[in-house]
Amino acid sequence: MSEKKNWLAQYPNSIESTITIPEKSLPQILLETTKTYPQHNALSFYGKKTTYEQLSQLVSHFASALQSRGVQKGDRVAIMLPNCPQYVISYYGVLTAGAIVTQVNPMSVERELEYILKDSGADTIVVLEALYPKVKHIQPSTSLKNIIVVSLQSAVQSIEPDTSFDAFFAESTGGARPVSIDTKNDVAVLQYTGGTTGRSKGAMLTHQNILANVIQSYEFFKFDIDKGQERYLTVIPLFHVFGMTSCMNLSIYTGSESIMLPRFDLEEVLNTIKNEQPTVFPGVPTMYVAITNHPKAEEYGINSIEVCNSGSAPMPVELLREFERKTGSKILEGYGLSEASPTTHCNPTFAERKPGSVGIGMPSTEYKIVDLGKGSEEMPVGELGEVVIKGPQIMKGYWNMPEETANTLRDGWLYTGDIGRVDEEGYLYIVDRKKDMIIASGYNIYPRDIEEVLYEHPAVQEAVVVGIPDKYRGEGVKAILVLKSGKEANEDEIKDYCRQNLAAYKVPNVVEFRDHLPKTAVGKILRRALRDEELKI
Repeated sequence: MSEKKNWLAQYPNSIESTITIPEKSLPQILLETTKTYPQHNALSFYGKKTTYEQLSQLVSHFASALQSRGVQKGDRVAIMLPNCPQYVISYYGVLTAGAIVTQVNPMSVERELEYILKDSGADTIVVLEALYPKVKHIQPSTSLKNIIVVSLQSAVQSIEPDTSFDAFFAESTGGARPVSIDTKNDVAVLQYTGGTTGRSKGAMLTHQNILANVIQSYEFFKFDIDKGQERYLTVIPLFHVFGMTSCMNLSIYTGSESIMLPRFDLEEVLNTIKNEQPTVFPGVPTMYVAITNHPKAEEYGINSIEVCNSGSAPMPVELLREFERKTGSKILEGYGLSEASPTTHCNPTFAERKPGSVGIGMPSTEYKIVDLGKGSEEMPVGELGEVVIKGPQIMKGYWNMPEETANTLRDGWLYTGDIGRVDEEGYLYIVDRKKDMIIASGYNIYPRDIEEVLYEHPAVQEAVVVGIPDKYRGEGVKAILVLKSGKEANEDEIKDYCRQNLAAYKVPNVVEFRDHLPKTAVGKILRRALRDEELKI
């Protein structure tokens, strides 16, 4: 390992450069926290509090009910919920039963949901009542046997022969049967991602992967986080790997209270801050933009927030400074990806913070910059190349995709597909993302998903999707189309078509029609040339 990776040697009185990951499952961590802080609040949801003792009991009963339905070790159980107590209960209940959590974005449309359920082979799903019709419609083409329906308002109506979340607990036999977990090899979560190329893939995250990232995060922030004392504002979605680790699992590991909101609504968030006084706020830049620009933000007591870790999209330096001026908190920009559970880097509080950088590696994390060709030669300090990472948080591989796994994991290194550089002190700078990916409001958007839908429109001959600058969302989505000879379509029609077939955040903001698209000599559309046009390069 070259000297620039041993960055912690520069800070001998700060944190450990390597950590030991105990051979414990995630449910064991919950039980240990419960023993230490049984009466501490684990969850807060619109004023309703759940203690760690209550949470552990609910998790055990949910796992028992799953087992009574025949769910066995290694089975996949999908969760399609916004942030709510039922999410946490389901997640830990599934893991307690020895099954694998399959994360599903509640904004997914039927075709996206069907793909994930078929690819994972999930036979059970926990789903929000409003999304239940969507699941029922595609159920015949999946392996689904059990549908458990969550209502956040009132009792679920008319779902026979399926089961409401509350009624499901009646099937518990009192406590979950013990299941032996190989923490290093047994998969805990299938986290679906576009990966570095192609269609959505299930990143297999083991119990050890996820616990490693939680412990790494705690070690990194231990000077700013007091066990048993913190209150996390949990508004980033838990189905997203960032929310899963940095909100839910880290708060449970530290015996903290998770103040849950199902979506980011600015007034609701500000009132929650005023009433609950959170101390830790993991978020994405668009959230900080909204709070910073609210004319009366300081009247809501936002100075209770002490630590913010920002991920999923680049953090503008001016935004960072303005938010910190208003709150007195520190925003620590980091970097990660689903395949790494997700965090690999973050700006430290115990050393220099460099705006524009994503910081230094987490404990027990190696990283280097390699050539963009074969990826075998390490690049000198300051030179660009592909970012590759090694550590205990790196996934086991992609679900049922051995070729993609072999391409992405090489000799223990995760090839991220991101282009970056490191400085003399080992700080990482990401200068370009995965070549096609768009990040809007913290969501990863893969152009191919949208293009496949556009190509199904009867009037479309060619389609390419690129990211365009957006002051609020970070990036917007632009579709550039060539229509078939003799066919007509307008922007509104294309957008409406996309709304029917894509999650809302993937629908193009702008649609442009052209007579032709730039191509290479072999006919490949020059996406980068079109993106450069938008950036006026």
